[in-house]
Amino acid sequence: MPQDPHAQPLERSPLGLTSDEFIASAKELAGVARPSALAAYRAFFRTGDVDAISLRNSESATREGWTLPVTRSLREESPEGEVVKFVTGVRGDRFWQAGLEDLEIESVLIPMISSSGARTYTLCVSSQVGCAMGCRFCETGQMGLIRSLTSAEIVAQWWNATHKIGIRPKNIVFMGMGEPMDNLDHVIQAISVLKDHNGPHMPVSQVTVSTVGRVDGIKRLGEKVREHGWHRLGLALSLNAPNDDDRSSIMPVNKRWNLAAVQEALLEWPRRTGNKVCIEYVLIPGVNDTRRHAEQIAEFMRPFGLLQGGRIAGKALMAILNLIPYNPRRHSPWPAPSEESVDQFLAWLIDLGVFAKRRRTKGREMMGACGQLGSEKIRGRKLVQATVSG
Repeated sequence: MPQDPHAQPLERSPLGLTSDEFIASAKELAGVARPSALAAYRAFFRTGDVDAISLRNSESATREGWTLPVTRSLREESPEGEVVKFVTGVRGDRFWQAGLEDLEIESVLIPMISSSGARTYTLCVSSQVGCAMGCRFCETGQMGLIRSLTSAEIVAQWWNATHKIGIRPKNIVFMGMGEPMDNLDHVIQAISVLKDHNGPHMPVSQVTVSTVGRVDGIKRLGEKVREHGWHRLGLALSLNAPNDDDRSSIMPVNKRWNLAAVQEALLEWPRRTGNKVCIEYVLIPGVNDTRRHAEQIAEFMRPFGLLQGGRIAGKALMAILNLIPYNPRRHSPWPAPSEESVDQFLAWLIDLGVFAKRRRTKGREMMGACGQLGSEKIRGRKLVQATVSG
């Protein structure tokens, strides 16, 4: 797959290194013994201790770039708890002359209530500053691509959520700013760090990578999923229209990889027990919300298995559809759908045998819901100062 020309080089920061890579780097840079380096790595990720070890003569030089600042945050109440959107500052020297000395990315902590009544959080992370995909309904898509994030900048969002915001996420979804398949080298390295048992120790089954339908990326990531330790990685497709004409009108990527190609790639995705592909469908009034659209969704999902009378028809169920009410971006030509229209569309899907669930809207008022993330600098968003520790 061609590499993004805007991508940053893989960097030598603890945030972007697995424990084995960090230990090797510590020995190479300063002759630090393995036990000391491993203890420092564990402390850095588990307790947020950036002073655990000095790998050079100057501690300030050692720690420079180890963490990234949380510059702002917003909070919004939901029935499940407080939704937190926070902004992480990133830099890029080559953007200074363009007046973009300080770039920013947005991440969202989304509360969930489990069947036992316990509250957990899902962290929605960004993989790029902006996005090249140009989806018409998406705030980030209106920015264009500024640059891709390094693996360290991706992992920094987990570190900031855990050690600065003070909320350790149970799940991570690559559904923030950017198209993960456009930055796959860094996304894969970031997941390697996130699942490192000496670091964040996130089970790979609790990590999901979303895509607008880049078939080349789906296939390449599928090869990675066949490797030991990667089998349960989640995949999500942002579908949003079940026919090529409608999808191409709101998602330009469909002109490169149409629905037939995307469906074929999804059917080739490695399968493990209980590991389903998520199909994300943003319901937009007047665009993709008719009974005919529901019927076309059922046809698209038929090869993945449908339900009949509450039972799986024919084969193992390979996909689930998440119905997402549209969250208007800035200057959106479409409003949010009514509750009645969302309920009606969901009822149609279920009646047609589609295993579908509604995703509850969280964070819409603070522009923190699905499809609403974007840079303050570029989009002129007004945020409030964060109150964080450290």
